[in-house]
Amino acid sequence: MRKNFGVKPWTYPQPVFIVAAYDENGTPCAMNAAWGGMHFDDQIAMCIGAEHKTTANILATKAFTVSMADVDHTVACDYVGVVSGNKVPDKFERAGFHATKSEFVNAPLIDELPMALECELISYDPESCHMVGRIVNVSADERILDDSGKIDVNKLRPITFDPVRNDYIALGEKVGDAFRDGLKLK
Repeated sequence: MRKNFGVKPWTYPQPVFIVAAYDENGTPCAMNAAWGGMHFDDQIAMCIGAEHKTTANILATKAFTVSMADVDHTVACDYVGVVSGNKVPDKFERAGFHATKSEFVNAPLIDELPMALECELISYDPESCHMVGRIVNVSADERILDDSGKIDVNKLRPITFDPVRNDYIALGEKVGDAFRDGLKLK
């Protein structure tokens, strides 16, 4: 038997994205965004409120980065989600983050978070809070690469958001081979 919950923003997994942009003075700001995902092969879409300092920065610079929150930086990643850049202008530094300017877009890469999408703003609708960005580059610190030079999710250790319990969950074990296991049923 199923229990009905009505309309809720519940899906699993929900990525924990740390979205970062520079302000007009070149100061980095970042926020935590859990409502987002791939839009097309080269686009990411998110729901981000117009009142955020990071949103204003993105609209001004037309660029942003999206880092994957990870186990090692859960506290800092949550901090940039619970504190407003409009009220705490140095929240990026208070989180313990350091920035390196992207080579591809006018936005900060967060040194502590080892994987990021570097994006150009395509569109933003302040009424629906729907933002779409074009992925210009994906960068990863060598410390999360495997022997063949690919990103190793076990070294990245990304976290996801549980919207039912408001928990952060570490991604777990491998359970199958995509695009192969289903072939057994052909």
